[in-house]
Amino acid sequence: MNTINQLELLGYLASTLVAISLMMRSLTKLRVINLSGSLLFTVYGFSIGAYPVATLNAFIVLVNIFYLQKQVSGKAQVNL
Repeated sequence: MNTINQLELLGYLASTLVAISLMMRSLTKLRVINLSGSLLFTVYGFSIGAYPVATLNAFIVLVNIFYLQKQVSGKAQVNL
């Protein structure tokens, strides 16, 4: 019987969070959930030695933090 190890579970959880984030109507909810998923993907990527995955997701974490901070400070603009 093939069991799923903890690192695989981390990857599945990260994937699920990123997928859920894309279904959010609220941009704030999208960014917070996507931030969580990307952070888990960063940990997952470094843990399995997939440095491109970890690096890209670390960048996405920073982008989400940047825009969440702008939104909190009241400087966010809505661009359509």
